Amino acid sequence: MTPGGPGVVREIAPAKVNLLLHVGPVRSDGLHELCSLFAPIELHDSLTVAVADRDEVVCPGVTGPNLAAAAVTGLRDALAGDLPPLRVTIDKRIPVAAGLGGGSADAAAVLRAGNRLAARPLVGPRLDELAARLGADVPSQLEPRHALVTGAGELVEPVDLPSMALVLVPQLKGLSTPAVYREADRLGATRARLDPDAVRRLADMPTHALAGSLANDLQPAALALRPELEESLAALRRAGALAALVTGSGPTVFGVFADRAAAEVAARAVPDGTVAGLRSDFTPR
Repeated sequence: MTPGGPGVVREIAPAKVNLLLHVGPVRSDGLHELCSLFAPIELHDSLTVAVADRDEVVCPGVTGPNLAAAAVTGLRDALAGDLPPLRVTIDKRIPVAAGLGGGSADAAAVLRAGNRLAARPLVGPRLDELAARLGADVPSQLEPRHALVTGAGELVEPVDLPSMALVLVPQLKGLSTPAVYREADRLGATRARLDPDAVRRLADMPTHALAGSLANDLQPAALALRPELEESLAALRRAGALAALVTGSGPTVFGVFADRAAAEVAARAVPDGTVAGLRSDFTPR
């Protein structure tokens, strides 16, 4: 985050990939248990949050409800009104409904910025609880870093991941996350139990070994709804990817490569491929 003058805070909201995503049973609150390795990447939105005369979220090119607006409202409610009106301007680079967590990253960035502009900011668990109410991916994006994410997304444990580079293949048309989960349930693609300890051990492995163990339990559902995604996965494999997966609920697919040089070569061979490194430079709040 960077200050932008009195009453202005600028924030970076990184996209994330689910390097691994195991989906467990449905909880009593209707949400699925998750066990995932989250990795923030270089692709990001840029936000400017400024004190204004009224609340407003400006995101050119994106219509409809915006989770950033819900973040402003939620933060104001949690602060019992102790927050000035905010104008949020989003320079949107992360594709919408792409499985890259862009909306969640924007909401988390608004919480960070708004908290800095509040007279009595939320601290610790109160901010984490608000993030969890906004959405399953928001808690992990309060401090975007490599993490083991469990529960329904609200439990975030920092981990160290080996060096790697990714080739992303975004899609023009997004996918509905609820629709993908419904299809996963229909296909029986989820697990009866999850093993966070096993996933935690995977994070300590070298890149080649980790890549060989990556999986996404939502991938069969995403492919059932969008079978053309298999073409991009196959192209990544032909280009030498150590692993090729759908990220999250899709439809973005990605390939894992040992280093950036290998990823750049592969990106030239894969239609619409673009290189993205992992981010590790976020300064915690």
